[in-house]
Order: sequence, then C-alpha cells, then structure tokens
Amino acid sequence: MLVIWFVVSYLAGIIFASALNSIKLGGYPLGFWFAHQGSIYIFIALIFWYAKKIGDIDRKFGMQED
Repeated sequence: MLVIWFVVSYLAGIIFASALNSIKLGGYPLGFWFAHQGSIYIFIALIFWYAKKIGDIDRKFGMQED
C-alpha cells in the first residue's frame, strides 16, 4: 500500500507529471489529472481495500465487531 501511495502521490503527481502531460485523459493532461483528481480516487480505493483486508484479518483471528 505504501508503494502505491508513493507512486501515485510523489512520482505520478510531482516527479513524472511533465512526462505524463503528453497523455490526455478526459481532455486534460494525465499529470495534471493525477495531481488533482486521480490521486484522490486512488487514495479512496486504498482506504476501502485496507478496511476490507483488516476486516478479513479480524475475522480470521476472531476479533470482528458484532
């Protein structure tokens, strides 16, 4: 999860933004999209994925909430 967070926020949003700007997504440069909207969508997806995995671990060890 930390690798995905790092790649999306730092590499795609800052370091490689100028290189990604040559690709268009919805009429906007991809680097701009990652910096303003794409990273938020990916972070929200990571939150849901993390919550599901933690719930699975809780059920595995009998610590789930009732």
